[in-house]
Amino acid sequence: MTNETPTLDVFILTFNAAKHYINIPVFARHLYNAFGQNASTLPELVVISLQEIAPMAQAFIGSYVLSPYFQRYETAVNIAAAKFVAEEERQHHPKDQPYTLVTTHNVGMTGIMMFAREPAAVRNLRVTEVGFGAGDLANKGAVGLRTLYERRGADDCTIASTELTFVSAHLEAMEWNLERRNRNWESIVSGLLFEDPKKIAERPLLHPTLHDSEDPSEEQGLLRRDSTEKALHDISIYKPGSHLFVAGDLNYRLSKTAPAPESTFPEINPESPNHYPNFLARDQLTAEKGAGRTLHGLSEAPIKFPPTYKLNQLPKSKPQTELGRIGDEEDDVDEVKWSWARHRWPGWCDRILFLDIPWWVREGVGENARMHITTYDALPAVRSSDHRPVFLRLDVPMLDPDNLAPTQSACEREQSATGWAEPVNPRIKLPFSVDFRSWEHRAMVKKWESTIGWSMLISQSKQGIVAFITVLLVGLGAWWYRSR
Repeated sequence: MTNETPTLDVFILTFNAAKHYINIPVFARHLYNAFGQNASTLPELVVISLQEIAPMAQAFIGSYVLSPYFQRYETAVNIAAAKFVAEEERQHHPKDQPYTLVTTHNVGMTGIMMFAREPAAVRNLRVTEVGFGAGDLANKGAVGLRTLYERRGADDCTIASTELTFVSAHLEAMEWNLERRNRNWESIVSGLLFEDPKKIAERPLLHPTLHDSEDPSEEQGLLRRDSTEKALHDISIYKPGSHLFVAGDLNYRLSKTAPAPESTFPEINPESPNHYPNFLARDQLTAEKGAGRTLHGLSEAPIKFPPTYKLNQLPKSKPQTELGRIGDEEDDVDEVKWSWARHRWPGWCDRILFLDIPWWVREGVGENARMHITTYDALPAVRSSDHRPVFLRLDVPMLDPDNLAPTQSACEREQSATGWAEPVNPRIKLPFSVDFRSWEHRAMVKKWESTIGWSMLISQSKQGIVAFITVLLVGLGAWWYRSR
């Protein structure tokens, strides 16, 4: 990109951890290689989207019970960054700043982490969540993170700023649940809100009423509706003045039915007629997005990696001699041999999409004001999961929120155009209406999750059951003694 618009170097990774701890040294080496792919410096922001980060009990309890899982990713990022910085020093390049963990947040088994080289640049940080698993519990769900990133000069004056919205999501599994995945996306658009929509609806009208119509009450009602609609749009993931990135195990597959024993699977060999790019035409996400049923308005870099699910790791080969076992720690292996699990269609389940720069900005700034992709690829397979991690690195134009939002003429042009193949840009019109009960409903369900989590954790061990019964008996005894 030219110097007309500064850019922010962002690295986003999504990974379904299959409820297991990661192997820190292996994951750190993979991250180090990813940081250096098509780049010679560390990204300024690193965002990690996690699904099935931990077993359900620990995930529902959260807090310090979940912290050890997050801490392993933090350690891996720090090791990878330290190795990268050491390499820069050896090559006498300017040394990058190390990373600071800015925030972590989870909704049940889905989490998000943000790291920054300049943590002071991350301002106005906000998080939100929505669950849409069984009974709206957060065994499936999405977590949102929004921040204003400000780049400052030597005199501490703001050089450029831009707002970023990140969504980490885990949609419904299984081939046949295509429609439910689409409904999960609807739940994200309508319910993943950065402020309680009920409070917005109850706000008084902020703008004065212009009494130049025959019916002032009608005019005030229109003003209120327009003001409320704008405020609701601003708390959604599609806030007009914010960049949007969606990363996660979106679970879209190649078919609505499970594979038959004789089904032909994708192959890695480029000489094969079944080379994996030939299967992209069957990708559900591409078809559903094209039909306007999911991930509205979002773009994706070209996919040049094999399906990332479902992997069946092959057993490790045993060392031939005792000498070969020296230093061979369990699972501490970079290269994991694998094959496709035959009972599931391989699929590009793990994806990262973004809302590209709208046409009204490019008309004003120039066609070069676009997301510039550095890399979109998958990390190697790891032994702890049947998914491969996927990462996207890109340069994001640092456009001020006011400059990114649509002008009045852009709104009128989008909404008045007829016969366009594309629907109205989601920065102008939300694809689904806001759910006014979303915050209230989530708060109610979240109380049950903690109870369920502790019950599951206690029931997993005899010691836990004994402790639970002891506490219960002591509590009942104390209650009986006080009530005498």
